[in-house]
Amino acid sequence: MAYRGRMSLWCNYRTLLACLLLVAFASAAASQDTTPDQTQARPEFAPRGQREAKDITYGEWRKLCFAPGGAKTVCRTSITGSFPTGQMAVRVDLIEREGDPAARLQLFVPVGMFLQHPVELTVDQGTALQVPYTWCVTNVCIAADVADPKFIADMESGKMLVLEVVDSNLLSLTTSMPLAQFATVHRGAPARTVQQDIDE
Repeated sequence: MAYRGRMSLWCNYRTLLACLLLVAFASAAASQDTTPDQTQARPEFAPRGQREAKDITYGEWRKLCFAPGGAKTVCRTSITGSFPTGQMAVRVDLIEREGDPAARLQLFVPVGMFLQHPVELTVDQGTALQVPYTWCVTNVCIAADVADPKFIADMESGKMLVLEVVDSNLLSLTTSMPLAQFATVHRGAPARTVQQDIDE
């Protein structure tokens, strides 16, 4: 009987040990599951300084639509800023496809930016919208993402759209563009619709 009691106690210890090991493995697995999210987060940094790009002149908001043969119409509500030389400095496009509830923001900025830090857009004193870079070509870098409907509504009711980038010297550069005519242009008829016939 004593032997059976010792065996029963030993079995209970084994069961307890197995349970403790399972809890330890589950805790380790849970901590590993959270580790990638922490490592993938964008590292925070403080820019060395900040300045406003005051040599950029902005045109008016314009809405152009493109109607490919047999495909849905795509409209772009855009504003372009230029340097005194006439070279494009920045362009903002709000792209909408007929029947698609999701709009897309596309930004063109000069090369030489710190690409790990997304472009930030702010309407007046609101919350910044981060738009990641997607690619660069010889003379321009492009950032693009799906546009939050609330942000579009803020653009329609706002006064100024502030664009902020960080250059390769880790200097924060900002430029402000007017929103006074954005709502009228965005909701109105396009200034021009380009018909594009596609030959099969």
